[in-house]
This record gives sequence, structure tokens and C-alpha cells, in this order.
Amino acid sequence: MTGFDSSADGAFDPIAFLEDAVQHASHEDVDPMREFLCETLADQGLEARVDGGGNVLAARGPPAADTETHVVLNTHIDTVSPHVPFERDEDAAEADEGAVIRGRGSCDAKGPLAAILSAFFAVEPTDGRVTLAITPDEEVLSTGAYALVSGEESPTRDADAVIVGEPTGLDVCTAAKGRFQGTIHLSGANAHAAEPETGINAVAALEPVLAAIRTFDERDDAPPAHPELGAATLTPTVVEGGEATNQVPADCALTVDRRSVPPETADGFHEAFSAHLRAAVPDDVSLEFRFTDRPTPFLEAWDTDPDARVVQTLADAAGGDVRPFTAATEASYFAADAPTVVFGPGVLADDEGAVAHAPREYVRVADVREAANALETTLADLIA
Repeated sequence: MTGFDSSADGAFDPIAFLEDAVQHASHEDVDPMREFLCETLADQGLEARVDGGGNVLAARGPPAADTETHVVLNTHIDTVSPHVPFERDEDAAEADEGAVIRGRGSCDAKGPLAAILSAFFAVEPTDGRVTLAITPDEEVLSTGAYALVSGEESPTRDADAVIVGEPTGLDVCTAAKGRFQGTIHLSGANAHAAEPETGINAVAALEPVLAAIRTFDERDDAPPAHPELGAATLTPTVVEGGEATNQVPADCALTVDRRSVPPETADGFHEAFSAHLRAAVPDDVSLEFRFTDRPTPFLEAWDTDPDARVVQTLADAAGGDVRPFTAATEASYFAADAPTVVFGPGVLADDEGAVAHAPREYVRVADVREAANALETTLADLIA
């Protein structure tokens, strides 16, 4: 694979970059893709650094303390397995006989990255500052993003707006549900199945647990449906229990998936759900609800005022809708610091089915260019 060459005169071409980026596999190890990104920044005369969280950072404009407006551009370089080979299709049905780029990461999120880089290189900030912050593991645990927001010199802490690159079909997304995961552990006492009354059946205790899951969001203090995101959901997903077919089971575990809406937090959900379960389960069954262990906070629900300047400016430039995003993103970490939007070329799914995280992943070439132009226009308005 040859090195990236944007154009003969050194001007950055997002499509040429994307074609090369898709050929850098980054589903198991992001190092080659991160090196390629740093080389691209160097080719444009910009110094990049990699922080302790593995994030690639670069900035343009005066120091943050001397600027009127600071905008952060973010997306991620990791993709999901397996790697899908690169292909450029000049006559694709998905693009109404236009050109598409196929391959793992083409839309999630190397297409958005190409558009972000194009805008980052194009603007010449005078009164404002733009920071590029590219994270390494959004698809797994978001350790890079968490390091980014929790560090002493966090670039998002003094930001006036954050734009997160994800496949939104050129719509501007101002909200997303959070995602929490935990397991309900039930404990009783073993006994012979011929005399079940002599034991405490943990599997049978699932009956009131499942009823409690169905009624959790009907309680008086439940969060109301969000005007954009709708209602929160709570879904049982995995169950384990019992050791022998002729024995009363003493243990059972049920994992649940929570998709939250503002203002519910992970801590608030854990407290309310634990109490709701305890009230439903018989006293002789021991019960504990535990979140799945992870080194970073869960991605909380978030929303940004649709009237925020970054929302209106980007929506006007892109011509798309203003709507919620349907997947969890690292925007969750940034929205606490500044008005945050999710935007980019590509789609999570089309009329034929899944696109992102799927063997048919693609992005329209024209959409990458349109996203780049919209981001450049937005940055020029916000910081130039």
C-alpha cells in the first residue's frame, strides 16, 4: 500500500485520504491508522501529539485563553471486526449510480474523519481556535475519550462547541440515549426437585423480576419521555441459572440493557431500579443488581439545545434535518462541557439493511465532499 498523496500541489483531498484510510485496518490495532493520521497532519504542516489516552491532538488558531470561540472536532479511528476490503465503485446503486467507497470504516467513522480533516485544514482562524481530537477506542470502552475529558488540560473543558463525526446522513443530531448494562443476581437455596417446597427457587423468582422490568418506567417518579428521544427502554437480554435438571436452582442471573433519556443518570437508574426490584421479589430470595464492570463511565443520555448556534449554523450549511442520533457515541462525554452535535456523511442503515458495522459498509463520495464543505462553512462562521 502506498503512502497517502492528497494532490499534486499538496492540497488536502478528503476522498484520496479516505481511500487510503480505509485500507489501514484498525479493528484490532489502531497504531497504523494513528500513524497515518499523524503523517497526514505533518504533511499539512501541522504538529500533532498523541496523549496518554492514545488520542491524536492538533490545533489551529491562537491559544485558547486568547480566543473568543473554541470549537473541538472529534471522531474515532477504531473500527469493528472483521475488516472489509476497500473498493471504489463508480456506478453504485446506493448512490443513485454515483460513486461510493466501500470497506470497513468507510462510513464509521473514516468518512466523517476525512470531512473533518478537510475543514480543519481549510480554515484560517484569526479570532477563534479549532482543536482536532481523535480518539482510539470509541467502539469498545472509550478510554481515550474519557482521558480526553478528565485530564488536567482537557480541550473540551473550555470549548464553545463540539462537533462529533459519525454517519448521520448529513443531518445534525442534537441528542442520543444513554446505554447502561447490568446483571440482576438472585440467590435462593438448593433442594431436590421432588420436594421443591424445601428449597428457594431462584429461577422462579424471575417471574416477579420480569414483571418489575415491565413496570419500571410506569412508576410515579419515572423520567418522562424525552421530546426528541422518546421513552427510555429496559430490556432483559441474557439469563443464566440452574445446575441440574432435577434440582431446585439456588442461583440465577439476568442481564438487562437500559437505554436512558435525560435527565436520568447511571447512578440514578441503579438506585431506582434496585429499589423497584427489591419491592417485587420475595424476601427469602437474596437480590443484588450490579453494573457490568468497565474502566470508564457508561455513555449517558445527552441533549443539546436545538437553537444553539453550532446547531443552526451547521444545519443551514448542510441542508439536512435536526434530529436525535440513534446510537450511543462519545458525544455523551463532551456534552457536559459544551453544546455538542453529531454530524457526518454515511448512514447507519439504508433501505436494504445495516451499513455501519456490516459487510456492505459504504459511504457516498458526494456526501463526504458535502460534509467537508458544510463543516468548513460552519467553522468559518464560528471561529474565523
